Amino acid sequence: MTEYSVRVAVMLVLSAATGKFGTNVHLVAAGPGNPCLIVDPGHDSADAVLEAVRAHRLEPEAILITHGHMDHTWDAVPLARHYGIPAWIHPADRYQFGAPAKGLPDSFPRDLLIGHPDREPDEVSELPEQGGELTFAACRVTVLHTPGHTGGSVMFRFGTGDVPLLATGDALLAGGPGRADAPGASPAALHSSLRMVATTCPDDTRLLTGHGPTTTLSETGIR
Repeated sequence: MTEYSVRVAVMLVLSAATGKFGTNVHLVAAGPGNPCLIVDPGHDSADAVLEAVRAHRLEPEAILITHGHMDHTWDAVPLARHYGIPAWIHPADRYQFGAPAKGLPDSFPRDLLIGHPDREPDEVSELPEQGGELTFAACRVTVLHTPGHTGGSVMFRFGTGDVPLLATGDALLAGGPGRADAPGASPAALHSSLRMVATTCPDDTRLLTGHGPTTTLSETGIR
């Protein structure tokens, strides 16, 4: 996994692009030997997570899902069971755990879904409303509901330091806004969501994206 050092309350971020969709899975912790949060464990991410947890002596306490698309949730079932932890997701996207095809465009090749668990993790918790906070041993997390890519897309803001971390899923990538062409998507809602992010987060916010490299808010050009 790639390790990023940033000047925030949360000091250790481990990220890896995994599986046939190249989805980024992120581990966020205060440092080695501490509790951690697992963000978006997609296809074939479990081994990378297990290895990073062992190498850094981390203690997973929850899985956070930015949205329900199967490339961000694929390994949530085995990881949640292995560590005995819940998976948190927005209620509008929860159905996609068990019915991933319903969240995908008709043009998406259905054979790529072979091997998907097609069920929820053993324990699922629904995320709070806009601006709600989750308090974990790893850190405090603020939930930003950012519909557009999906109806239940969220971003997670970690820590309280001068330069916060923001896990953006597929709503905002290094090249700018994400796609809005799947069932439940809305270009207008995505535009509104990103305008909210641009006006509430500082330019130097470090973005942990769903695909591609990490970046800062200013580098996305959404302001």
